[in-house]
Amino acid sequence: MLYRSLFPRDLFAEFDRLQRELQAGADTPATIRGSGRGGYPALNVGTTPSSVEVWAFAPGLEPASIEVQLERGVLTLAGERAPTRPSADDKATQHLAERFSGRFRRVVSLPDDIDPDAVEARYRDGVLQVSVRRRQAAQARRIEVQ
Repeated sequence: MLYRSLFPRDLFAEFDRLQRELQAGADTPATIRGSGRGGYPALNVGTTPSSVEVWAFAPGLEPASIEVQLERGVLTLAGERAPTRPSADDKATQHLAERFSGRFRRVVSLPDDIDPDAVEARYRDGVLQVSVRRRQAAQARRIEVQ
């Protein structure tokens, strides 16, 4: 369980924690399919016999603010999430802000057997699902032996 005080009492301990988090992020190598962890939105990438499926977990976005682009086998998901801040009238102080806001961009390399003309993107309940069909010729089929 991760427990962190909203008001750190030891500034040096807080700097030490921050350094450990940064080092842990640097130790995770990126792969050709995308970053191993971190980044916004979080991604799941999988395949079926007939398609490549990409799920991006990005709650609180308007579907019109999400840009999905497929070019030369590279799928790019981009957009912007508006910041949520306390109103200036409340004289509120924000002590912890873990919700991502700002522009984002995630890039995923897809296999060579995809059909760039058969792409569908749906956004529902905070999850963007992009489905890219595989070419018919690349799909496995059963051949009857005579």
